[in-house]
Amino acid sequence: MAPVFDFSVYLGLFLSAFGAASLLPLQSEALLVGLLLGGAQPAAVLVVVASVGNVLGSVLNAALGRGIERFHERRWFPVSAQRLEQAKHTYRRYGRWSLLLSWVPVIGDPLTLMAGVMREPWWSFLLLVTLAKTGRYLVLAAITLGWAG
Repeated sequence: MAPVFDFSVYLGLFLSAFGAASLLPLQSEALLVGLLLGGAQPAAVLVVVASVGNVLGSVLNAALGRGIERFHERRWFPVSAQRLEQAKHTYRRYGRWSLLLSWVPVIGDPLTLMAGVMREPWWSFLLLVTLAKTGRYLVLAAITLGWAG
């Protein structure tokens, strides 16, 4: 089947990956696998689109983290002061290298948020998160295409 450029497919994958990197309980892996198995779009383009969406979603988390701490004394703030300090301590303990786990469900999104709270430099944040998230999609594509091929 010849590769097809369908903007809505790429937009849907981008939005799915972006949303999955937010604190919302979304996943993009199933959509990527389905598109890879469909074979209508080039696998490399699908991996790039998913990776860019997922990394940008993590950038949003970090940006929110950079601004959210100023609200920690508000009643509606979702995390207690004690829990926030505990999260800061944990991030200081494991440092920026913990961002290599940003692809892991449940812990990855809070890690990117904490990186923002801790003012992780953008260069290291982008490098580590891009490696982690793109690596996850590359492995997923390799496994999927290996099974399909």
